[in-house]
Amino acid sequence: MIKLEAIVLAAGYSSRANVFKMTLPLGQMSVLEQTISKFEGLCSRVIVVAGFQADLIKEEIAKFNNYSFQIKFVYNENFNQGMFNSIQKGCNEVKASSFFITPGDCPLVKKETINLLAEHKGDVVIPSFRYKGGHPIKLSKVVKQKILETDPESNLRVVLSGFKKDYINVDDPGVLMDVDTQEDYQRAIVYYNIT
Repeated sequence: MIKLEAIVLAAGYSSRANVFKMTLPLGQMSVLEQTISKFEGLCSRVIVVAGFQADLIKEEIAKFNNYSFQIKFVYNENFNQGMFNSIQKGCNEVKASSFFITPGDCPLVKKETINLLAEHKGDVVIPSFRYKGGHPIKLSKVVKQKILETDPESNLRVVLSGFKKDYINVDDPGVLMDVDTQEDYQRAIVYYNIT
């Protein structure tokens, strides 16, 4: 089984949530740890890109010690230039031939979904629930190269438009659920407690 890596984007301002969402509790873990924990057994390394509140992210990661993968903390000093800048920062660190990208606030994805994505070949592999694409996405090193060559002012959608996309239909509403607002967070707690 080929070892993968994952980029977890945790650099944003959490402006819509009005609190710093990455460290909010969800079950026995924080939102960020719930997101990261799903890569256990599949990834050799998880690259966490931080920006706003980077020290809090660093402290949070320091508590995670029961995983087989290495966690690489990366600080993006230009995080205020947007998510694509953080994606490029993460891609600079990727060594594996395939890797996942997910926002740090997508804690409800099932591990089975990530396993399915891991097994699927393709440059761009996207989980889809009820025909709507979600996270995490899996990309190849060809896509990584393209991301790194692209103008930082651009975005991931533009880069991916040049590649064939493989959508994997999954029975997992978690691929569409992120924690952007307080309402999302309350919904996430309810969903977490019933699944």
